Amino acid sequence: MNPEFGFSGPDFLRVRELIATYAGISLHERKQSMVYNRLVRRLRATGTRSFREYLDWVEAPGSEERERFVNALTTNLTAFFREPHHFEMLARLARGRPGARLRVWSSACSTGEEAYSAAIALREAGRAPEILGSDLDTEALATAQRGVYKIAALEPLGAERLRTHFLEGTGANAGYACVRPELRALVKFAPRNLLASDGPAQERFDAVFCRNVMIYFDRPTQQRVLDRLAAALAPQGLLFLGHSESCAAGHPAFRFFGKTAYERRDG
Repeated sequence: MNPEFGFSGPDFLRVRELIATYAGISLHERKQSMVYNRLVRRLRATGTRSFREYLDWVEAPGSEERERFVNALTTNLTAFFREPHHFEMLARLARGRPGARLRVWSSACSTGEEAYSAAIALREAGRAPEILGSDLDTEALATAQRGVYKIAALEPLGAERLRTHFLEGTGANAGYACVRPELRALVKFAPRNLLASDGPAQERFDAVFCRNVMIYFDRPTQQRVLDRLAAALAPQGLLFLGHSESCAAGHPAFRFFGKTAYERRDG
């Protein structure tokens, strides 16, 4: 079957250059089919006649489509308590620092499950933390801020956690649950680009989640991001990476702490 829109090698190269410029994402040369499938939805939605025309629009000064272009190419796979050992480490960190106001940054929070999972883990450890959830994808952030999820996505939490931390919908909202206000109050969300200068300025965090992000960056960009995360972490703060990411192992600011977790050195 012929594709609905022509998508040439130069078109794909242009997409790769633009997403690297706007988001620092290094798209592999074998991702052409994935890129086509994601962006063709935007062409249909906007009535654009070709990829060339669409990318011209994305590149135009002040383009409103640029944000949607980035959103379309951002992967938002997430779940509550994904990689649960990280949240166990976070709870142990909290118990080892009684009295301190813990601050956590979920730096690629997608639709909010990771940030709320951190809030739940720390509430269950008897703490009332401050949690920042940030992401490039503004549509995902809007979902995070609403804090409404399908019951099916919450079932792995178990009945007790669901009852304690969520309010189940009824009537037209049956099958959904929303984050309780007391949990929502612990988390704030904001758009942030890890490679831009709009990160949390002059803020120090006790833990930073940056999971399944580094896989989209080349090695020099990974080091730039690690530099920024090191600057944002307090000494002995914890950095949590994805299960296939080990780039922090050779960074001078970090030492191995546990499975895909690294501790910020004192220096």
